[in-house]
Amino acid sequence: MKAIRVVLCSCPDERVAQELATGLVEARLAACVNVLPQIRSTYRWQGAVCDETESLMVIKTGATRLAALQEWLVGHHPYDVPEVVALPVEQGLPAYLEWVARETSS
Repeated sequence: MKAIRVVLCSCPDERVAQELATGLVEARLAACVNVLPQIRSTYRWQGAVCDETESLMVIKTGATRLAALQEWLVGHHPYDVPEVVALPVEQGLPAYLEWVARETSS
């Protein structure tokens, strides 16, 4: 089985999330990106507790593309410090995991 990662990345709104998602797939940094249009995030930033509505990208990529994906997001994301959290995929439908690996091969 290929090493696959699921990456979570919050965005200020659905439009930004969709633009980033399209860019990631076009650059072959992601095989698929799901955009959850409205989530609520509570966090501390610059000493203040914030409570915001955001959109969440759920990004599927190959482990070998993770560094490039992170670099791309840092360069294109509107946040000063974007959320980029990668989770390993332990199991999955082999055909799907192969597809992710194939779509994200450089």
